[in-house]
Amino acid sequence: SSNGSNLPAYCWFNNDITNKNPFGALYNFYSLDTVYNGGKNVCPSGYHVPSYTEWNILINFLGGTTLAGGLLKERGTSHWITPNTGATNDSGFTGLPGGRRGPSGTFAGSGSTGYYRSSTADIYPECYYVQLNSNNTNASNTVWNNGIGMSVRCIRD
Repeated sequence: SSNGSNLPAYCWFNNDITNKNPFGALYNFYSLDTVYNGGKNVCPSGYHVPSYTEWNILINFLGGTTLAGGLLKERGTSHWITPNTGATNDSGFTGLPGGRRGPSGTFAGSGSTGYYRSSTADIYPECYYVQLNSNNTNASNTVWNNGIGMSVRCIRD
C-alpha cells in the first residue's frame, strides 16, 4: 500500500512472482486485521496469524530473544546470505529471509532478514513483528509501521 494508506495489500518481493516460491508474499498489517480487510482471514481455515503473546511463548521456549533466531532459521546459505549465524532450524520452523516492502514501495532485506507479522497491533500506525537476521541468532519481537509488507506464518487455532 502507499504511504498513509490503510488498505489491505500484499505483494511479492520486488513485485516479482518468481519470489513467491520459496519466500511467499509480503503482507501489510491491514491485510490480516479483520477490521480493515472485511473479516477475511489471510490464513487457511483453522489457522491464524500468531499474536505478540504467541510469538513470545515460542521465543521464550527456544531460549529467549538472543538464541531463538538460530533455532528458527533454515540451515545453510541456499536462501540466507553468509554467515547465517547459528542457524540450526532445531525448532522445525525453517524461517526464511523474505525481506520487506516499505510503505513507499521500496524493497529490502531479501536474503538477509526475515520479518514475520504478528496479529497484535500496538499504537497505531504500528504493530508487532518478529525479525530474524543472517548475522546473529536474535529473534526480536518489536513494533514497526503497519504499512510495511512482511512475511506471515500461520499457526493452528
